[in-house]
Amino acid sequence: MARVPLPFRRSPGSASVRQAPTAPRPFLRALGMVAVVLFGAWLGLLAVGGVRTTVGPMDTTMTLRPSLGGGTRIDVSPLGALELDSHHAPVRLDVDVDRLDPVRSQALVRHPERLAGLEDEVTEDVAAGTRELALRSCVAVVTGATALGLAVYRRPRRALGAGGLALALLAASGVGVYATWNPKSVMEPKFSGLLSSAPSVVGDARSIVTDFDVYQRELARLVTNVTKLYDATSTLPVYRPDPATLRVLHVSDIHLNPAAWHIIGSLVEQYDIDVIIDSGDTMDHGTAVENGFLDPIADLGAPYVWVRGNHDSAQTQEYLENRKRFPDVHVLDQGRAVSVGGLRVAGVGDPQFTPDRTGPEQAADVQSVAGRTLAAALREQRRSGTPADIAVAHEPEAVRETDGEVPLALAGHVHHRSNEVLDGGTRLMVEGSTGGGGLRAVQNEKPEQVLASVLYLDRSTRRLQAWDEITLGGLGLTTAEVSRHLPQPEAGPASPPPTAPAPSP
Repeated sequence: MARVPLPFRRSPGSASVRQAPTAPRPFLRALGMVAVVLFGAWLGLLAVGGVRTTVGPMDTTMTLRPSLGGGTRIDVSPLGALELDSHHAPVRLDVDVDRLDPVRSQALVRHPERLAGLEDEVTEDVAAGTRELALRSCVAVVTGATALGLAVYRRPRRALGAGGLALALLAASGVGVYATWNPKSVMEPKFSGLLSSAPSVVGDARSIVTDFDVYQRELARLVTNVTKLYDATSTLPVYRPDPATLRVLHVSDIHLNPAAWHIIGSLVEQYDIDVIIDSGDTMDHGTAVENGFLDPIADLGAPYVWVRGNHDSAQTQEYLENRKRFPDVHVLDQGRAVSVGGLRVAGVGDPQFTPDRTGPEQAADVQSVAGRTLAAALREQRRSGTPADIAVAHEPEAVRETDGEVPLALAGHVHHRSNEVLDGGTRLMVEGSTGGGGLRAVQNEKPEQVLASVLYLDRSTRRLQAWDEITLGGLGLTTAEVSRHLPQPEAGPASPPPTAPAPSP
């Protein structure tokens, strides 16, 4: 009789009983799924990349990135970036301004009437780019999460669950963006890089937004050179220079800094300068070996009026007086006046120029004597029916002697700006160093700033209407600021208020 084997049984307390594998805890499974979804969504966004879209005359790339703080970042290479606290959601919008399209930019310059519809065009471009970016990002997030879920779990249902969760998270992020959207964030951007000086440059953004018609008139120049962006300040609605306005660039104390010529040339082009006035100390020692430094003046693109400073010399002056080499340079001394660019300018050279630092001319009141010489020449010119509009000397002490004889006096020497109306009504404007102190800048604890000013004068009355103070960071610094100023009405015999009507809106 055959034996039937009985099932083997072990007692419940036996140590050799095999336990069935326990399933992971539910919260661990959920945590793993969330990790797969987030990582897959991030990979999807990276794989799709950004959306290249045209915004007005600019080519941009829009990209969505995971972020804890949300917001919008606009990268304007190489100037820097600005961040907007536009929303609070786990996604951030990155906008890279790749370049200004030269064809579209030149079209705006040649046809300014197109600026009238530029605001609507930019709005439509941004909206279209955002819609395309949202659609592509949605597909990328769901696809990335689903693909990674399939690779990890190897189960279609789990993979589809990961894709569905990614879609839900994306929808929740969209709701978060909509709920926390802050349209006022454009008024309070955070700047970095070169643009870190933009708050002081641009001023009150609300004024630019509410006066967009003024801003768009400047846009034709803005698109061709970024420096004109700094001209779109909050004071633009107050003063609008028209094409007939005389523009004078005041520079001083270049001190052999070759970078100054590039800065001056750029400002001449951007501001359409009529006359450059240099109030001296272009050189450092006034030796003949330095004369070649002056050669770029011939290519600046505007007439150049120059007076000798205490670091210039008779050799420097003689070199600049060569009309064959410098046909557009006008050297002023001993009260000589010249009519150039619609203005009449008179000036006197510094009596303490290098290397002539000995002799009777070095008396304590030597600057006052030079100033009185200039004032006498101004009186003679007025009696002869050819009054000067601007007086120039290197040292402020000298040009103060012309108070009451001329509406505007310019000087340098002290390496910092000052602006005042003297007792007789003459406005004295002292410019800082356009060369950032030259080679001496490396001897200071902090780099010296590069300073220049653009003066706007009425063509008929030749009176000062406004001026822009341009400030650049010195050696090793990359900052740029432009601030606009309007003259306050002052009583005085030499500065009657302008009779020309205010520029039309």
